Amino acid sequence: MSNQLLPLFLFALAGAITPGPNNMISAGSGAAFGFRRTLPQIWGVTFGFFVMLMAIGMGLGTLFMAIPYMHVTLKVVGSAYLLFLAWKIANADGPGGGTAVEQPMTVLQSALFQWVNPKGWAFALSLIPAFTTVGGEHLFAEVLLLGLVTGLVTFPSLCLWAGFGVLLARFMSSPRQRRMVNYAMAALVAGSVLMLFV
Repeated sequence: MSNQLLPLFLFALAGAITPGPNNMISAGSGAAFGFRRTLPQIWGVTFGFFVMLMAIGMGLGTLFMAIPYMHVTLKVVGSAYLLFLAWKIANADGPGGGTAVEQPMTVLQSALFQWVNPKGWAFALSLIPAFTTVGGEHLFAEVLLLGLVTGLVTFPSLCLWAGFGVLLARFMSSPRQRRMVNYAMAALVAGSVLMLFV
């Protein structure tokens, strides 16, 4: 698989850096809660996607493709959760806030979100057949390599998105401007729901 490392890296980078639910949440969380408080979300996505990719690669993906209604259920549950997160971001006071509505996602919440993130499923289901060999003699090692490469690309990509959110919030420092940033980030998170149905 060594000759596929560069294409794999570029494919993973394209999936990790382009707008999607995880990136919009990182940017929104960075703007609303600050970079440090967004790190659990970033770690959760990185770890959660790795676990999901391993499970799909080791056979769960065939079950998903064999039962069509699972795809629709995934979209509906994922969309509802994204709208809830958009509401949380819209109602946050900023990096100093601390009420129940103003808590960023935890590692566990972010990891579990990967299981209802349609973009994550679509990416994993296209990644595995493209970069594993037919026959499966070294399937576990190949899927493990996919997980490691995507993890190495996902973490810094989400950090960039969170940093963008933090930067935006710093330029908009008054309470009214912060609210506007939060509303804009929440709208982007909510808007990512539309991408799930295109």
